[in-house]
Amino acid sequence: MAVPVFNEEKNLEPNVRRLHAHLRDTFPYPFRITIADNASTDHTPALAARLSAELPEVTSIRLSEKGRGRALRAAWSGSEAPVLAYLDIDLSTGLNAVLPLTAPLLSGHSDLAIGTRLAPGARVVRAAKREVISRCYNALLRCILAVGFSDAQCGFKALRRDTAEQLLPLVQDGEWFFDTELLVLAERAGLRIHEVPVDWVDDPDSSVDILATALADLRGILRMRRDLGRRRPRGKAATR
Repeated sequence: MAVPVFNEEKNLEPNVRRLHAHLRDTFPYPFRITIADNASTDHTPALAARLSAELPEVTSIRLSEKGRGRALRAAWSGSEAPVLAYLDIDLSTGLNAVLPLTAPLLSGHSDLAIGTRLAPGARVVRAAKREVISRCYNALLRCILAVGFSDAQCGFKALRRDTAEQLLPLVQDGEWFFDTELLVLAERAGLRIHEVPVDWVDDPDSSVDILATALADLRGILRMRRDLGRRRPRGKAATR
């Protein structure tokens, strides 16, 4: 389970401990938590090192350049786990969804799994502005790229390692659009995407610049519409 972080000295220790305790007590498979620090300038690196020294299932890596996509690529590329996952450090997603997210991948039922706040069964608490932006973004994806998945931006996703090996070399973005690009490429390759409705409580202290992120995502969507025909990944065989 990768946890990408940037200047998260306030949330890092309590939330990694909470995640670790949940997985230790409820998750029936071996696990590892990788704190992927992308160029933090506060005490995040020191806290990550302390947690990795204290908790046997926790490790940390540090990148010199910002970008959630870069952090996830580094964490996943260095892992030998059969299933690779990530969640945001604010733990907005209810942790009870971890097993439903990963079980279909471990069983071979699906290739990727995503948490969704926009499907029946999801329970979401967040400001109206963020709700509108999220719905508009996903509607834009359906209109421009004709995607079938419901929620590209939920910070709670997993994929099989063989799927990661297929897709990661094709993903160009290293920042917030990384998730969307990964999912679009997966769908175009005919891979199986499992959706898990989640309980989600938005973090009111989030430091994400909504306008800048939205503009970067729009540029990513337009780039993908232009480029998809030239670099479509090959689909997988119907049987394993």
